[in-house]
Amino acid sequence: MCMDDLDLWIREGYPGAYRTACLILRDPQEAEDAVQDAFLRAWRFRSSMPRDAAWQPWLYRVVVNACCSRLRRTVPRERARADLDAAGDLPDLAPPPEAVALRHEETSAVVAALADLPESLRIPVVLRYYAGLSERDIAVAIGRRPGTVKSRLYDARARLAADPRLRALALDEEATP
Repeated sequence: MCMDDLDLWIREGYPGAYRTACLILRDPQEAEDAVQDAFLRAWRFRSSMPRDAAWQPWLYRVVVNACCSRLRRTVPRERARADLDAAGDLPDLAPPPEAVALRHEETSAVVAALADLPESLRIPVVLRYYAGLSERDIAVAIGRRPGTVKSRLYDARARLAADPRLRALALDEEATP
């Protein structure tokens, strides 16, 4: 990808960066501001961006840093647990109300369980399962060793598996024929 083509760069990187920021910050407006800050910073320092496939972890590192800065400065605690429904895509065709209610319940349980994870575990989970980064790319994005990333993902998965909200969803799925 040509690093001087801003339009292409934003089209390819912005959607994933925004979803990642939403899950880290738990506030769509803060996420939008953080991603805009990150893209401005990344654009300003694009000459230091890797020219190969490593541009994506480099960009996620900038996004994660922007999110962490916002968490330290500006995200009030009462807004930190906001529901992410506003960040989701609206379906083209309206599904049945039962399906919408079930999806909302499942999404709310996952978002709440993620929100309860400490930041050091939540960020690797978001980058792995929502942004689709490899463990090596996550290590680059958060400035840690791959072994640390692997350990944090293991710990996060264990905590999520033990979360009563997610266990209840798993039991409901097992009971459904």
